[in-house]
Amino acid sequence: MPKTIVNSWNDFDPLKHIIVGRADHCCIPAMEPALEAKIDRSSDMWGMWGPRSLATVEKANEELDYFVHVLESRGIRVDRPTPLQWNQPAQTPDFSTKTLFGCMPPRDVLLTVGSEMLSAAMMMRCRYFEYLAYHPLMLKYFQEDPSFRWEQAPRPRLTDASYKLDYFTDITPEKLLQKARNLDFVTSEHEPLFDAADILRLGKDLFVQHGLTTNRRAGDWLQRHFPDHRIHMINFPDDPNSIHIDATFVPLRPGLIINNPVRRLPDSQRRIFEANDWEILDAAMPAHDRPPPLCYSSVWLSMNVLVLDQKTVCVEASEFNQTEQLDSLGFEVIPIPFRNAFSFGGGLHCATADVRREGRCEDYFPNQIPGTQIRSIS
Repeated sequence: MPKTIVNSWNDFDPLKHIIVGRADHCCIPAMEPALEAKIDRSSDMWGMWGPRSLATVEKANEELDYFVHVLESRGIRVDRPTPLQWNQPAQTPDFSTKTLFGCMPPRDVLLTVGSEMLSAAMMMRCRYFEYLAYHPLMLKYFQEDPSFRWEQAPRPRLTDASYKLDYFTDITPEKLLQKARNLDFVTSEHEPLFDAADILRLGKDLFVQHGLTTNRRAGDWLQRHFPDHRIHMINFPDDPNSIHIDATFVPLRPGLIINNPVRRLPDSQRRIFEANDWEILDAAMPAHDRPPPLCYSSVWLSMNVLVLDQKTVCVEASEFNQTEQLDSLGFEVIPIPFRNAFSFGGGLHCATADVRREGRCEDYFPNQIPGTQIRSIS
């Protein structure tokens, strides 16, 4: 096997090397301040915690393994994380958790920008040690690629100061939606907090979703960490559970994005895309009216696709509406059965993290709009 070269600037250049997660030992974590934001009270997961059943783990791994087979059959190198025993308590000087989470969705943890892979400052206590599942791979890449930058965002303390502990007091769906429209989320601005899956990589520009899993202080930190990039904070006011951008706003190729039609990007934030001739289309409606059992995510994992190159895209096999839309846009669509894996942390994009794509850092937004870049909140 050739030595590793880390290089990826976007989600649509030709894919050559990727990490695909595993479902082994995955847990439903016990309630914590951030988790209440992810699980609706009507969900079958409300109040549950502990290891997922062996039968569901095996079904998820079967789909993940098939996904790996398809990628490798197309000449793409695939690496896998090393699962920990997630069903164990963990403690730091500031908090304790009854279980950990899992390593099915590496996209949440790892952000690849050029030759750098950055472990995110994640906001859930149960995911504090998740980066360890990728440590053997990071060490291997560091040994093989002399240009590889192995980085870790500041490790958050995740004390109670990082959360608004009264956020859900007397909450209703209407109040939750109004909080989202007011950019009022369960995470405070006490310290930088972000999941890597909240960051959209488009060459020289990084678009960061401000929501439940990423705060504004994280945007400030990212701008300082990537001084040669332009960092833009965006949000989707009609999404009361704004967790990760890749089921809301998905680039398919230069100049083309699909946007969740029930989570629209505000007109004021669309201006930078319009000024640079990007087309934003409504994504097709999901084929299902509810997520699979014991799933954190919404039905909009239908648009959580993995683009292999600017003409080829992997889509969950049962999502025929999304398949038809992408086919009409000129893509070769590869169907991947994945609904059993959804419950372990997301869709096809969530379950992967880029290592290498062909291409270089392009400037897709030469026409900048005043006021769209991050401003320090210090």
